[in-house]
Amino acid sequence: MFFLLGLIAGTVKSDLSIPREAYDILSLLLMLTIGLKGGMALYGNLAPDLLLEMLAVAALGFTLPLLMIPLLRYVVGLSIADTASFAAHYGSVSAGTFAVALAWVETRGLAAGGQVTLYLVLLELPAIMVGLWFYRRFGKPGGNREGTPLWQETLTNRSVVLLVGGVVIGALYGPGQGTGVTAPLTSAFSVILSLFLLEMGLVAAETLRNLSWTHWRVVLFGLAMPPILAIPGLAVGTALDLGIGSTLILATLTASASYIAAPVAVRHAIPDANIGLAMLASLGVTFPFNVLIGIGLYHSMLIWALPG
Repeated sequence: MFFLLGLIAGTVKSDLSIPREAYDILSLLLMLTIGLKGGMALYGNLAPDLLLEMLAVAALGFTLPLLMIPLLRYVVGLSIADTASFAAHYGSVSAGTFAVALAWVETRGLAAGGQVTLYLVLLELPAIMVGLWFYRRFGKPGGNREGTPLWQETLTNRSVVLLVGGVVIGALYGPGQGTGVTAPLTSAFSVILSLFLLEMGLVAAETLRNLSWTHWRVVLFGLAMPPILAIPGLAVGTALDLGIGSTLILATLTASASYIAAPVAVRHAIPDANIGLAMLASLGVTFPFNVLIGIGLYHSMLIWALPG
């Protein structure tokens, strides 16, 4: 509802706005809180089979963008730079969509393990690395920061630092310690998410104003890919017997597209890419689809696929 409010306000060109500084604070708090919640859920619950689960999720992070590259290049008809950009955006994940999926699962009483927060990092890092590698290999020379390794460009991203840092802190202290810091953040999660979605609605409306008939392939890609990309997430979650809540979150993540971490990495490393075009698809099309329709659709797909 907050996302719809922002979308409607932006569409009618209301003067409603959230200052850039406030948005930065909201996004930082959102990612840090997600990390803390996941880390506290992991406290005392680390198991040997967690390694297999993490390896399987990371494999998705490398495989999905690689599979999308031929489709983006030869079917959607994007340039090499934009193909690399879209592979990074759509192979990566949306922290905002994750937050909505987490709230969706929690309000319906579906069990989700604390490790689901790690899915964000394990899907985000490989996808960005694949996109940058593709551009370095086939794009114009000199398109990256000179001498900067791929791992450094991805691991130093602020989203990754906050998510991983939050997980480590939460896992070290658990829900019973450090509550003076963690409790205000985790208890305010719904408020932070609501304000964040309000801003996302405003930004999505602004992005959609630039839509034209020449973008029909990009729009079609942004609408068609989420249900398709959800299938590998559903398959891996079901094969690993992660449970309905964790599997649904994994499927929602594989169906999502980044509009925070990937644009930052792409803007610096692939200067020839049209960031606005990627944001049109990821934030203007895919994000609203997932928030308004996708999560419920993937839940129905999961229930249909489960035996019995």
